[in-house]
Parts: sequence; C-alpha cells; structure tokens
Amino acid sequence: MKFERLTLAESLSIRKLISFHYFEYAKGYMFPGEQHDFWEFLYVDKGEVEVRADERVLELKQGMMIFHKPLEFHTVYVDQAHKPPNLIVIAFECVSPFMNHLENKVLALGDRERNLLSEILQEGFQAFIPPFDNPAVHRLSRNPNAPFAGEQIVKSSLEMLLINLIRQQIANSAGQEPRKLSSMQQEKTEQRIVRQITAYMRNHLAEPLSLDDLCREVHLGKSRLKEIFKAQIGTSAFDYFKRLKIAEAKTLIREEQYNFTEIAAKLGYGSIHYFSKDFKKATGMPPSEYARSAKARAQL
Repeated sequence: MKFERLTLAESLSIRKLISFHYFEYAKGYMFPGEQHDFWEFLYVDKGEVEVRADERVLELKQGMMIFHKPLEFHTVYVDQAHKPPNLIVIAFECVSPFMNHLENKVLALGDRERNLLSEILQEGFQAFIPPFDNPAVHRLSRNPNAPFAGEQIVKSSLEMLLINLIRQQIANSAGQEPRKLSSMQQEKTEQRIVRQITAYMRNHLAEPLSLDDLCREVHLGKSRLKEIFKAQIGTSAFDYFKRLKIAEAKTLIREEQYNFTEIAAKLGYGSIHYFSKDFKKATGMPPSEYARSAKARAQL
C-alpha cells in the first residue's frame, strides 16, 4: 500500500536569532538607539521604561511587550521617576508576511504567552553563553554543554509565542473573541494556585517563609503544594522565594534610596552578612560590586 505524505504548511518560521538579552537597568540609563533589518521585541519583566519607536514615545510597564519592525529606529530610556526595569530583548529574522500584524503594536501578555516567554528564557540561558546583559554584544555563542535540542526549543517556543500573538491580532481585527486553546481544567487550577502563592511571597518578602502559611493561603496540604509548585515553576517554593528576594534587592540597589543594611532589613535578613552571602551566591558578586556595575551601565 502506498501512503501519501502531507507536507505541513508553515505560516511563520524563525530563520535566525540575532540577539538574546536580559537587562537590569538602573535609573538614568539611556540607550542611544539603533535600527536594523530584522525584527526585535522588548518585554518589561519588571519595572517600567520609556521606549521610542520612530516618532512614537511610549511608556511601558510590567507585562507589556513592544515589537520593532525592520528599519524602525528605537531607543530605551529609564527616567529618574521610573522603577528600575528588567527587560527581555530578543532580535530575530522572520520573513513571514503575517509579522505585519505585530507592526507598531504594544501588547499585554497573558498567562500562556508569559509561560512561552519563560520557556524561551530558561532554554536560552542554557543554550547560549553569557553575557546576556551587554547591549553591545549581539553575537550569540553556543554553549557546548547545553542540554539536548535547547536551541530547537527556543525556536519552537518563539514561533509559538508569535503565532499566539498574531492570532489574537487577527481576531481583534475581525471583531471576534480570540479563539481559546483547549486545556485541562486541572492545569488552569494549578496555574491559579501558583500565581496566588507567588503573590503571597511578593507581599511578605520581609518575613520568614513558612510552608504552613502557604498551605493556609491556598488551602492545600504540604505534599500537594510542593508537587504543584515544582511542576509549574521548576523549583521549590523556598528557592523561588530566595530568588524573589534577590530580584527585589537588585531593584532596590538600582533605585539608590537605601543602603545595604536597610535593604537587608527590608528583605528580612537578620544581618548584612547573611544578605551579602545570599546575594553573592545568587549573582556571583557582592552587593557593592553589583551597585558599581549598575552605575557603570547607566553611564554608557
């Protein structure tokens, strides 16, 4: 028996990746601007930032993404009034005409899109070699010890992200509700639980983390809570809580409103010694060195 093969249609493909950045900018930072013949998006993972795109000047807050089309001149500025931002910036080559749906767009990402972006980051950090925070470094270097097929996951997740966003724009243009992808109700419930847990953590950064408190917050037993959190986030609740503390410490250092002792106290550390030890373990540098590097980047 002869079997026919169906060649799958491909409406959008990422042919090449140009840059992969995760920036932590201090107040006063200004990127002088650039334009290039490929696509780029900027996502505000934390804080807020002013972006210029040709003649448009836009204020972007946490959870917002802007697309820069080929040859569009764009700059970034962190005003003194802004909360210092963490930005994801990825540049790529894509010749699909459907990318036109993302021209001049500023979008607020939903849970599904944020999960895809998180997947891209996690795989990209393993697939490529740092630095990821230097705007002058555009050439990507492969990590010889990267997990199997990491680059392919970056490519497929990036394509999925773009497809989802383009579908939303097509539906919006037609005056329709975006078509909802089917998913298990259990998955949605678990995502809601994790959002509730992480929100609780952010609101209690200065307090000791208690598993009992988390269980009371979401009405779950300890084993089930740990299972759900690990499955959704990929790490334990305690490790994630420590990461939140360090991320907030970085922001507070860049805001330059508190000294290291005050920051340690605001984050629930009993002494600056333990704060500095955790900070260096997480970032590879003591708080004082991080503060100097943040100032240096602002003056570039």
